[in-house]
Amino acid sequence: MTVEKNLRVCEKGHKYYKSSECPSCPTCDKAKPKNGFLAKLSSPARNALLHEGIDTLKKLSMYTEKEILTIHGIGPASLPVMRTLLKEEGLSFKE
Repeated sequence: MTVEKNLRVCEKGHKYYKSSECPSCPTCDKAKPKNGFLAKLSSPARNALLHEGIDTLKKLSMYTEKEILTIHGIGPASLPVMRTLLKEEGLSFKE
């Protein structure tokens, strides 16, 4: 079975081919931040949060764990890391 890949162009103009609806650009994915909470997350989780506009722990704390898990690219393995990062800043997921 051959999977058809479609040409995509990200917001920054990078061209890439993807077979899924995942919006992450492979070129942008390589630009891992050197510090901040996003640097401690996997590339798919980081890109998923950024795609949703979640770029600070304060913004992350406005969501429940269940809501975060519905975002494409974030799995249960990311939650303990996020919980720890939130706790270090005196924050937590929304109840």
